[in-house]
Amino acid sequence: MSSITTAEIPIQTVHPGSPRPKLDHPIDMRQIIVFLAIIAGALFFTAYSVWSDIEATGGTPTRSVLPYLLLGVALLIALGFEFVNGFHDTANAVATVIYTHSLPAPIAVVWSGFFNFLGVLFSTGAVAFGIVQLLPVELILQVGSDAGFAMVFALLIAAIIWNLGTWWLGLPASSSHTLIGSIIGVGVANAMMRGRSGTAGVDWTKATEIGYALLLSPLVGFICAGALLLLLKLIVRSPSLYSEPKGDKGPPIWIRGLLILTCTGVSFAHGSNDGQKGMGLIMLILIGTVPTAYALNRALPDSYVSSFTEKAQAASKVVEQKAAGYAIIGDPRPAVTRYIAEHQIDGGTYPSLAALIRDVGQQVSSYGSMSNVPQAAVGNTRNDMYLTSEAIRSLIKDKESELSGDDIKTLNVYRSALDQSTKFIPNWVKIAVAIALGLGTMIGWKRIVVTVGEKIGKQHLTYAQGASAELVAMATIAAADNYGLPVSTTHVLSSGVAGTMAANGSGIQMATVRNLLMAWVLTLPCAIALSTGLFFIFRHIF
Repeated sequence: MSSITTAEIPIQTVHPGSPRPKLDHPIDMRQIIVFLAIIAGALFFTAYSVWSDIEATGGTPTRSVLPYLLLGVALLIALGFEFVNGFHDTANAVATVIYTHSLPAPIAVVWSGFFNFLGVLFSTGAVAFGIVQLLPVELILQVGSDAGFAMVFALLIAAIIWNLGTWWLGLPASSSHTLIGSIIGVGVANAMMRGRSGTAGVDWTKATEIGYALLLSPLVGFICAGALLLLLKLIVRSPSLYSEPKGDKGPPIWIRGLLILTCTGVSFAHGSNDGQKGMGLIMLILIGTVPTAYALNRALPDSYVSSFTEKAQAASKVVEQKAAGYAIIGDPRPAVTRYIAEHQIDGGTYPSLAALIRDVGQQVSSYGSMSNVPQAAVGNTRNDMYLTSEAIRSLIKDKESELSGDDIKTLNVYRSALDQSTKFIPNWVKIAVAIALGLGTMIGWKRIVVTVGEKIGKQHLTYAQGASAELVAMATIAAADNYGLPVSTTHVLSSGVAGTMAANGSGIQMATVRNLLMAWVLTLPCAIALSTGLFFIFRHIF
């Protein structure tokens, strides 16, 4: 009986008639020096920005050196996650332009890195805080504590480990999927350590919403990219569009322009969506370590206070109507926190929330402007505003049928005013993340580019296939960004390439598809297990 080893099973790559693009290029020492200089400059810029913001507020967050060391390490890990995310996901944008000979590999990755950079700078921030909402509210309210640091370190390191592992194997796994699994793992571990069920530590409503986006986006990529290719065949009759590259010759100028345009769009959309995932976590780190500078948005105009007070009064009336017949004695915060964690309304929920809304309104009104909030009160005011916002978000979802349209509008307007104070991203954070993601796209890209370009289809990628997959990926990611949903650029693009291969009758390499599906299935449980274990470890260390 003869045995068959893995080495004896042929792996089909590019068609013999179309030579593989040149992926290996000598590294110039000057390039390394420039690269390292940019990294050093970015780190100095980050440190200087933090110092400047603290000086501007006159803040002295702590006399101990340890929190500053933890701040530095946490920021390095958060930016490291975005750096790894960059080179892990580069293939999503550059594989098609490289394998259609539209751009040489070195130019393609630099081009992609630049537009990833721009995408981060022009992002909305909605995805950043959508990710943060998955975290347990009690950890967010105590983000500067030992548990808060354990949370940040555990989820970021778990995500980095899984991303590096799948990159090493050349598997286009999802960074979004990985980070969300890490967050769920932290929530599960935190709940178990508090003596609750593991499922009680996660906002499953938000997790389900994000899960649908992650689940459906590959199907959208596969179906829409295949459909777009078939539509192109009906509309555009140019045979050159549906052929593969001949030798080292590049495509016609108009096809090259289309492919470069789609590469640009995917790079920009990737930066706009994926770049935000680290922003929200960096803000948590900053809020926990230097709350005087970052807990509240001190740049809001003085007119904000009068407007906020009016909105708070209107919102409190809506909740007080539901609180009729109930009374509250003592601090309302524990009841509101319990409601957010458990989504169960009892006799104290409505009166507690109404009292908290009134209290927040009185706090803000007494200060006159957000810049006048005393240093000692900044953390508490921020926590009260965040707690109120999350409670209203949960209330609107849980009791939508019991609230009138006007009530929901009033509560949403008030919640938006709360979020203006607590959910903001300084420009320097965007710049630092943009540099980390942009530089990350310029290294380590070869492994996954080869998988996307050679090992999904049985035939070489044609110009139309590349353009179809990229157009669908660009549109899907941009739409998700507008709705504040994190989607997987990797899944959308890889499934888009597979969809065009199926629609064109080019054949799909099932071994690669099985590996991609396995990575897709294992990412969530593995990320959850990693972050759960790391949270237990770091919780005891800190």
